[in-house]
Amino acid sequence: RTYLSRVIRDIERKCPNPHEDLRSLLETSKRIFSQQRKDRNKVYSVHEPAVGCISKGKAHKRYEFGAKVSVATTSRGSWFVGAQVFHGNPYDGHTLSKTLAQVTKLVQSPEHVFVDQGYRGHDYTGEIEVHVDKRRRGRTPKSLWSWMKRRAAVEPSIGHLKQEHRMDRNRLKGRMGDCINAILSAAGMNFRKLMKFVESILRYFLCLLLCQLLPSRKWNWQQLA
Repeated sequence: RTYLSRVIRDIERKCPNPHEDLRSLLETSKRIFSQQRKDRNKVYSVHEPAVGCISKGKAHKRYEFGAKVSVATTSRGSWFVGAQVFHGNPYDGHTLSKTLAQVTKLVQSPEHVFVDQGYRGHDYTGEIEVHVDKRRRGRTPKSLWSWMKRRAAVEPSIGHLKQEHRMDRNRLKGRMGDCINAILSAAGMNFRKLMKFVESILRYFLCLLLCQLLPSRKWNWQQLA
């Protein structure tokens, strides 16, 4: 802190009218110098001041540093139909309206939406029926309860986004880079699933062709390389 304060005063004394980049670094440095341990909206990265601390509540990983991303998937097939970044670590229930607006704009307006318990007390007031997950079935109809339990399928999809589609570490700059990275990660996973589907169709037709050319052998289209 002593070195940082001396550097700040030295720059302000020798450069009274800094250019835009230096002025932004000075403002970030002043925020770092003045922030305390229990303050909110602290600066965790000099080059990415918008990075926030997100509490996960898990034993193996209590905190994550970045921006909160809200994703929406279909109940059948787990295709991603929405991915939006929210800076400032807002409450999950306050992100539902914007996420559903993005889903409606990209695909269509769904009839039912199933969310986890973190969305209790959400602020959505539209026509879409929102179902918040709960531990016990109670008076919930059996058909609706099965769809509600299907909501848990989004958790491994989020894990694949982080580990295999570069959601865990963003290489793009700024807030706009965060938004672009989230959309590209979700689109990349959709394209990967689509390519697997096309690959299975091509294998099937290749097996039919081989059966016509070499009928003496037995061909399995799922095992063709």
